[in-house]
Amino acid sequence: MPSVKLPRKSTDTDMTPFVDIAFLILSFFIMATKFKPPEPVEITTPGSVLSQKLPESNAVMIVVDSANRVFFSVLSDKDKTKFDAIIQDINSTQNLNLSTAEMANYKQTFAVGVPFGNLKELLAMAPKEQQVLKVPGIPVLDTANNQLFWWISAAKKAFAGEKLNYLIKGDAKSKYPTFEAVVSALKRNDEFKYNLVTALDDIPSNSELDLYNRKNLKE
Repeated sequence: MPSVKLPRKSTDTDMTPFVDIAFLILSFFIMATKFKPPEPVEITTPGSVLSQKLPESNAVMIVVDSANRVFFSVLSDKDKTKFDAIIQDINSTQNLNLSTAEMANYKQTFAVGVPFGNLKELLAMAPKEQQVLKVPGIPVLDTANNQLFWWISAAKKAFAGEKLNYLIKGDAKSKYPTFEAVVSALKRNDEFKYNLVTALDDIPSNSELDLYNRKNLKE
C-alpha cells in the first residue's frame, strides 16, 4: 500500500498584530496616566494608619515645611479659569499692579511661597526659575498680617457654589505656632473642616483598629 504524505504546515505565527495591540495599549496608558505635580519643597510628613484618597481637583493645598515656611497652591484640573479668578482677586485686594503676563504666569506657578511684596517678582520669572528660587514663605505668624487669609478668601470666591477641599501637608519637624496660624486663616474664612496629609503607617498589631479590621475580614 502506498504511503500517504501529509502536507506540512508552517508553525510560525505572525506576531505583527500582537505588536500593534501592545503599542496601542502602551499609548493609551501614556495618554491616560496623571503624573504627580511637583512639590514646592521636600516634606517628611508624620505617619498615620488611616488612608483616604486625596482629591485631585477642587482643593487647596497648604504646605508647611521643616523651616516653618508656608506655601499655597490650588488643584483644579477641570477649570483653569479658577486660577485667573484667584490672582485677579489678589491683585485687586492687595493693589499689586500685576501685568496681564504676570497674572497669566500664575497658572504655571505650582505653589506660592512669598509675601505679597515679592509676588510681582515671582510671577515675572519662568516656572523653572521659580523652582530654584529661595523663598521665605507666606507670612502667617503675625495675626494682623496673616496673608494666607487672603489666598484662602480668593480661592473661596473662585470656587463659589462648588465644594472646595482644604488639605494641610505639614513636615514632621514643623512647629505648632505655624500650624495654628494656618488653621486660624481657615477659621477667619469660616472654614472649619480640613484634611491632614500624612504618610501611611502599618496598623499596630492588636490595636482596636487592627482587631476591628480582622473581625470584619472574618465576617
